[in-house]
Amino acid sequence: MTRKLKTSIVHDLLVNYAGSERVVESLTNIWKDADIFTLVDFLNDEEREIILKGKKTKTSFIQKLPFARKKHRKYLPLFPLAIEQFNLSGYDLVISSSHAVAKGVVTSSSQLHVCYCHTPIRYAWDLKDQYLKETNLDKGLKGWAANKILEYIKKWDLKTSSHPNYFIANSKYIAGRIKRLYNREAEVIYPPVDINKFEVETKKENYYLTASRMVPYKRIDLIVEAFSEMPDKKLVVIGHGPEMEKVKSKSSNNIEITGYQPFDSLKKYMRQAKAFIFAAEEDFGIIAVEAMACGTPIIAFNKGGITESVIDGETGIFFNEQTKDSIIEAVNKFEMRRKDFDAGCIRKQSEKFSREIFEDSIYSFVSGKLKEFYK
Repeated sequence: MTRKLKTSIVHDLLVNYAGSERVVESLTNIWKDADIFTLVDFLNDEEREIILKGKKTKTSFIQKLPFARKKHRKYLPLFPLAIEQFNLSGYDLVISSSHAVAKGVVTSSSQLHVCYCHTPIRYAWDLKDQYLKETNLDKGLKGWAANKILEYIKKWDLKTSSHPNYFIANSKYIAGRIKRLYNREAEVIYPPVDINKFEVETKKENYYLTASRMVPYKRIDLIVEAFSEMPDKKLVVIGHGPEMEKVKSKSSNNIEITGYQPFDSLKKYMRQAKAFIFAAEEDFGIIAVEAMACGTPIIAFNKGGITESVIDGETGIFFNEQTKDSIIEAVNKFEMRRKDFDAGCIRKQSEKFSREIFEDSIYSFVSGKLKEFYK
């Protein structure tokens, strides 16, 4: 094929600048002329410039539904229908960035569809109970109906797992889930981390740090419980979300809860913390790599994508159970071995996950598949 290929990028939701949107940012860096499709787009001007280079998106009918800006997740039952209504017939290359339904876009055998999968849709698989609770659909007749809808979405998700020609996973952990749930193989390309926005600090202050959106699976409450039983150790908690009051109720005088912090403030806390605490079973864990870019060691739960970026005993310490006692034991172990951790070595490990490496890797992968597809 000698003509220029027409490309589209499909992303589930554009509502803020988080981990999956960083992938879209890189995709628009590489495929500058691509058209962008998404169920809803509520980015502010600054986010739009960073992620989309100011470009307008093509959105679904959900964009115009009542209260969609704040309540778009309640329209989850309509997500499959909405994503399937996008007309992508004019594109040669379709790249989906999917943590929900984007991979389910309809393509033909004459189009190459590559899916960068952040995770198979967690609402339908392992975070169903959390989704029902957060949307107040966990009880009564509404709860029964919601369960039926999620069962439908799970079946739809499985059926549409055949749509992409190729899957790329953001970690070996997610590649394993793709294989287990979809019976599909996936190339692993770790997501982009803006390493160059962080600087190493060797003189650490006397506090530990955790930072996250406060939702149940992040287990910020567990970290707070653990430090409430270590009154001689200071913990700083950054973030906001539906778990905020629960987290506050478990805190003690040695714990400072700051709420949301802008990037420069968050970076300062990261650079000066003596260690970053990470208790979630996460797909990858970009924020932990950002902390490592500051030369800050990680104390993390030994499961999920975090095990692929943190080296136990070199750039951090793992704990094996999501319990406060396991966190306490890991913190005490870190205190005894604190001098063993070298900020420069920790920074070097973080550089393996740079945006430049991501963009080179994904461009090389897609280009290779294009040559095979259109030879």
